[in-house]
Amino acid sequence: MNANLLLAHFDGIADGPDAVPRLRRFILDLAVRGKLVPQDSGEEPASELLKRIAVEKARLVKAGEIRKPKAIPVLAEAELPFALPEKWIWSQVAEIGVLTPRNEAANDLQASFVPMPMIAADYGAASGHEVRRWKEIKKGYTHFAEGDVGLAKITPCFQNGKSTVFRNLTGGLGSGTTELHIVRPLLVNPDYILLFLKCPYFIEAGIPKMTGTAGQKRVPTEYFANSPFPLPPLAEQHRIIAKVDELMALCDRLETARTERETSRNRLAAASLVHLNAPDPDPAVFRKDAAFALDNITPLTPRPDQVKALRQTILNLAVRGKLVPQDPNDEPASELLKKTAASKSERKRKTNDPRIKLKPTSRHDEFPMLLPDGWAIQSFDDLFLFIDYRGKTPPKTEDGVPLITAKNIRKGYLNREPREYISEETFRTWMTRGIPELGDLFFTTEAPLANVCLNDIDEPFALAQRTVCLQPYGEVSTKFLMFALMSDLMQTLIDENATGTTARGIKAAKLKPLPIPVPPLAEQHHIVAKVDELLALCDRLEASLTTRDETRGRLLESVLHEALDIAADGEHGHG
Repeated sequence: MNANLLLAHFDGIADGPDAVPRLRRFILDLAVRGKLVPQDSGEEPASELLKRIAVEKARLVKAGEIRKPKAIPVLAEAELPFALPEKWIWSQVAEIGVLTPRNEAANDLQASFVPMPMIAADYGAASGHEVRRWKEIKKGYTHFAEGDVGLAKITPCFQNGKSTVFRNLTGGLGSGTTELHIVRPLLVNPDYILLFLKCPYFIEAGIPKMTGTAGQKRVPTEYFANSPFPLPPLAEQHRIIAKVDELMALCDRLETARTERETSRNRLAAASLVHLNAPDPDPAVFRKDAAFALDNITPLTPRPDQVKALRQTILNLAVRGKLVPQDPNDEPASELLKKTAASKSERKRKTNDPRIKLKPTSRHDEFPMLLPDGWAIQSFDDLFLFIDYRGKTPPKTEDGVPLITAKNIRKGYLNREPREYISEETFRTWMTRGIPELGDLFFTTEAPLANVCLNDIDEPFALAQRTVCLQPYGEVSTKFLMFALMSDLMQTLIDENATGTTARGIKAAKLKPLPIPVPPLAEQHHIVAKVDELLALCDRLEASLTTRDETRGRLLESVLHEALDIAADGEHGHG
């Protein structure tokens, strides 16, 4: 493997969330294919090693130290998954060691007990053990001894790569979980066997062969014992292990460096967002923090998942009046609300609608924020006519008039999927409480609670239950009010007045008196323009980060394959 090639490119790919784990898997894959270290033409071929293993196994049988092993099936050419270097040979785990060995020891001997949680999944990580007397653990458990290799056979431990070489065992032997396959190597480096058991090829090929019910699937003994095992010459096994250890240590350093960079960026991003979301920061300090954050959106947001928090911070700034400067020449919001109250009274006079209550209902004492100069507070009920059909849903049809349900109302936009319909006749009898107009707000009162968007539908449609159309009485930017309702401040206020546990909902009687911050009309439009600009920047940033991660992924694939091609120069075919 060309480590210099990887190092030259790794700065461009290491920030990918799975770059180092993929590199680790690739190292193991190269190792078992004979592409990690050069072959030595002067070394004893693996075929001779197999002969010596057979002699040793026969000696152990004759001495009564092991039982006569079962016949080992011959590997068919079609079963061999890839080509091997010249002096390698295909073998099987059952051929190079003793399967499921048993220990004989005195009852009072101190020994090691290894439950499944103590078996490591990561290559190079040591497994743990508990010290117990042999008589306590000799029955009902899997036996092993110093230098044996164990493979977790049950899901998900097998898929996660749980396998180990048992070392530093108390008394030189032990037992453990019954969910293990064990081999005692003969003349083969146990770490090379472990490397094979952890390599992607062995695990991925074994998953389809697992048997049993879901959650209790196990790797059959036949797969562990008789899968094609790529056996190198003994000296090369040692070189492979040394190279794998060297490259895994390199991966550790790369991962540490990546984690440090990520931690540093995360801390900076989190600190910036905390400063911006502080309830009432010092104005001078806040202006400095805001300028820094908004001027450095890209470096402060290195991951796509962090863009969501940035979007929310922008909305929080907007509703607190921190996103654009106030203009003392703007007509104050108090004058705007007087006009709104007059429009509400006029609508009551013309329609005599019993839903319109002229008595002010705003609960100003509940609003948890100091208002900027020129801003005011108004209640839902005094800003909007509530048009709702929350009690029931009309009968649906295959086509006809569109029906807008809570499922269509998202945070900040209306999604026409899923599409549902009612008949023309039902529409005429259903929509009797008012017709939504373009620019009105749609609000969900339950499942989900407090999603809000603008009405952009210019065709007839009906509203279903758990939805409210908020139709303003007077002139106001409903888009600003949408942004305000999406802010943490308003979402929290609404949730505090909701009921229910798993399905939170708010009653109209609780929603109507809740306060909403209202800036001067001119400032509303300025805020909307600024939020639109910054959210569009977030969209571009999120897209670029996603593209960057995809590019890093493709670059990693390219670098790994190039390293594979370079390492493949010495390959000569099947052994």
